Amino acid sequence: MFLPYAERMLKLNDSALSVFRDKPLTIGASSNIGIYLLSPYVKAYLDASNDKRQLDVQIYQNPTVADKLAAGDVDVAAMEWWDGRPGYVARLWRHEELVVIVPPTHPWATLSSLPRDMLKGVPLLGGESGSGTGRILANYFGVDAPELKAGMQLGSTDAVKQWVKAGLGISLVLAGSVIEEIQAGLLVSIPLEDGGPKKSLYIIWRDSLTEDHPAHRFGSWLASRADAAGARQSTI
Repeated sequence: MFLPYAERMLKLNDSALSVFRDKPLTIGASSNIGIYLLSPYVKAYLDASNDKRQLDVQIYQNPTVADKLAAGDVDVAAMEWWDGRPGYVARLWRHEELVVIVPPTHPWATLSSLPRDMLKGVPLLGGESGSGTGRILANYFGVDAPELKAGMQLGSTDAVKQWVKAGLGISLVLAGSVIEEIQAGLLVSIPLEDGGPKKSLYIIWRDSLTEDHPAHRFGSWLASRADAAGARQSTI
């Protein structure tokens, strides 16, 4: 009965002792950020930084990233939402547009933009849970939000893209997550007519960290790229 508690005590002991070791900086990233968006920034940071400390990137769903940050398992987090809990610094990294994706054979595939009313009653395939997309859509559609129809919840953006390619539905995803498929002609992305909703992405670390802590340095560096990221996104 005591074994789980003992294992957690040993893990906490190891974490405490690791503060005094030259351990890797551990970045926790939500699936969409870790898979589609973060890698060029990590490469640029390593190229520009004098700190040759090894980086460890761990990719999970958003709620798990938050739990890992709270438990001390990751030093800094890149997430698609933040609930404003005390004890942390949450800096805006970038805004990412949500676009409708359809297969090339879909009747909407030739549209240059999509009136949002066309989404009412159309089942939308769902991806990663806890990403905040549902809340964003509720705010975007306002009183019309109940007319949105949820389709199958597939657990990841990769799964959503495969099912949309197969003609099994449509979805709303981060624009940066479908660049390769659009370029290859496997999917068509359609912006919403009025510019559509945008998702705010955050970089988060504990507010107790000093400015010379590697997590603080990396988080501040990444947050400082917010304006540049937004400018690039607007040209896509």
